[in-house]
Amino acid sequence: MHFSTVLIANRGEIACRVIRTARALGYETVAVFSDADRDALHVKMADKAVHIGPSDLSQSYLSVEKILSAAKQSGADAIHPGYGFLSENASFSQRCQSEGITFIGPGVKAIELMGDKAVSKRLMLDAGVPCIPGYQDEEQTDDILLEQAKEIGYPLMVKATAGGGGRGMRLVFSQDDLASALIAARSEALKAFGSDLLIIERALISPRHIEIQIFADNHGNAVYLGERDCSMQRRHQKVIEEAPSPVVSEALRERMGKAAVDAAKAVDYCGAGTVEFLLDDSENFYFLEMNTRLQVEHPITEMITGLDLVEWQLLVAANETLPLTQEQVTLEGHAIEVRLYAEDPYQQFLPCSGDVQLWRAPEGEGIRVDSGLQSGERVSPFFDPMLAKIISSGATREIARRRMIKALKQTVLFGVSTNKHFLADALAQDKFVTGEVTTGFIPEVYGDEGPQRLKASNQSLALAGALFCELGGAEFPVLGFWRSTGVNSSVFQLRPQDADEDIEVNVNIDDDHLYSVSVADETIQIRILQWQDGLVKYECDGLRDCIWAIDTGAGSLQLDVGDHQFSVVDSLQQANDESADDGDSNIRAAMHGAITRVMVAEGDKVTKGQGLLVLEAMKMEHEMFSGCDGVVAQVLVNEGQQVATGGLLIEVVPDEK
Repeated sequence: MHFSTVLIANRGEIACRVIRTARALGYETVAVFSDADRDALHVKMADKAVHIGPSDLSQSYLSVEKILSAAKQSGADAIHPGYGFLSENASFSQRCQSEGITFIGPGVKAIELMGDKAVSKRLMLDAGVPCIPGYQDEEQTDDILLEQAKEIGYPLMVKATAGGGGRGMRLVFSQDDLASALIAARSEALKAFGSDLLIIERALISPRHIEIQIFADNHGNAVYLGERDCSMQRRHQKVIEEAPSPVVSEALRERMGKAAVDAAKAVDYCGAGTVEFLLDDSENFYFLEMNTRLQVEHPITEMITGLDLVEWQLLVAANETLPLTQEQVTLEGHAIEVRLYAEDPYQQFLPCSGDVQLWRAPEGEGIRVDSGLQSGERVSPFFDPMLAKIISSGATREIARRRMIKALKQTVLFGVSTNKHFLADALAQDKFVTGEVTTGFIPEVYGDEGPQRLKASNQSLALAGALFCELGGAEFPVLGFWRSTGVNSSVFQLRPQDADEDIEVNVNIDDDHLYSVSVADETIQIRILQWQDGLVKYECDGLRDCIWAIDTGAGSLQLDVGDHQFSVVDSLQQANDESADDGDSNIRAAMHGAITRVMVAEGDKVTKGQGLLVLEAMKMEHEMFSGCDGVVAQVLVNEGQQVATGGLLIEVVPDEK
């Protein structure tokens, strides 16, 4: 199974990750990209790249024919599927085999058997792998499921056999609720996976989610590489993972590892795989599912083993034996991974899209960042909201935890809402510090409403006022840095993100870059020392510190002040800008929000001052108007879509004068 050129049938951070290792091993690499990814980092990193279609996933990354055509066009003789997309598609693996292309993953049989929750559970029971009591047979009538539910007992979980990620899944607490749960789960599963088959299992309330990384080759060798604790989840999606688990002893690790290897051998597995278990507080563990691919969280296993799992995948795919035996596998230190999502944790983790105006990855001892992100890139609604993975490691769990919190504070991303500050807050919670995280952590700690956004402090507002002065405020021209022989002053009406009303901020310019700012009867002395590439160095009441801030135009700033990030609008400057309309043909979002109404379509003729759309932000609706007479060239948003500050919404081509 010799191959020389690897096509990565994926995008984003995992495509970049695979390219790095493949190139280091001397392989030629090929990227594929849709319209949405023309300028993406993985396209720039690869030796070759092939365009595979429009942004819609079904016509690009999920198209078997287009991926195989790209392989032929580029001369690729191997395909690495990454995770997601076609990575667990048995027919894709079969097509690769038929076309003489090496599929860097397990065989067709293993993907098929482990891709069905009912079939895989029956196999695991036969192999002696511990499983949760439940019903997983083919008879699917409501009467049978209701009868089996009585024997299993409540609470129980209804699951789609072909599902994942929480779709087609319902938690049921009583017999009265089961019938409606079956209807809902079937409907959701059919839409998501094309199958409405279900299993039911006894529900474990707030267990640990522990997974075992396994590897097997074509020569009968199989090993486990320790465990990962993936209990921190929201909507059944992992948020924070760590390795090793703080509650897994060496004896328990050996038991779970042996069960995972037995599961792999039961389906003649080859390559990288992950066997997931639920663990109760009595150290009883139960098979959940097997992922027949590389996992998102594989870097933490790499950090504690010193191994490159993508390298192992390539070696096994080339028919080589595993580099280590089980006795040679050692675990050292501790690692934590967080998933940086484009979402708003303060709006029930609502996914967001928009333009990345500034991205700075953290650096430091024990810090690794896996990302395909770039400043200026658009976060598209077509893809999963995960932007990057930040990994910390250290000799102890506490060192890794502290390093991660510091790394998150150093992470800078403007233009799209992220869960960065929520992650840092979760890592600082007592339950995480003491290692008591279960799958119920987020609702237990943050309640049903979820985390709450911090309000902008007086000092944060004072900094915003000083920065508006640096730019040139609403009541005086843009002067940049200036000197004054008397007292210059300005009044701002600032409205922070999610605030109900404006806050008056009075700024006196005492000296070059020195401001005396009054907010809510508190006076704060601020000197701006430097503002360059988003980094603001300042001195406040004798203490020097720094924050991140960018000017997003239209009288708006975005600030990251350490424990929270927010947008702030100067209402006076916005009013002045609107009254002195410059006839700009581009309609951009003045702040983060949601499009509630689009009133024009491509090709419509519009006049200056005509309403084009309505943006809902900061609990208010803002109608946005055309700045000129012209024709609508593009409408780039839909009703209900989340948009980021500065994002282009509508483009109008002005009439020629």
